[in-house]
Amino acid sequence: MAISFDKALGVHPQTIAIRSQRAEILASNIANADTPGYKAKDIDFARAFKAAKSNQQSGNTMLRTNDKHLSGGTKLNSGVELFRNPNQTDTGDGNSVDIQVERNLYVQNALEYQASLQFLTGKFKGLKKALGGQGA
Repeated sequence: MAISFDKALGVHPQTIAIRSQRAEILASNIANADTPGYKAKDIDFARAFKAAKSNQQSGNTMLRTNDKHLSGGTKLNSGVELFRNPNQTDTGDGNSVDIQVERNLYVQNALEYQASLQFLTGKFKGLKKALGGQGA
């Protein structure tokens, strides 16, 4: 009997991928806090998760950048990346990054990433135990 990793691991691989992508975006916001005209971005987690789930159910396909490449693989839908509505008034340079908000969101995202990673680790431990490797 074959093991379905999609069923065994659940949603955790998708949440880790989305949280990783969100960490990159938030880090970019922090890095560009003093860049004139830079607009803060974020990910709509619910929409990204829904897209990841539909990709999981319909089967994954790789993004092909050249006709000679083989097909297969997965890429997150970048359509879930949005510009954030600024909480502060314009400082005159057109930058919409609020550094405190970005740092708080980055820390929150890091904690949620760690939680997803711990859940995924637990799933792998359960699989290992089920396959008879209880001694490890």
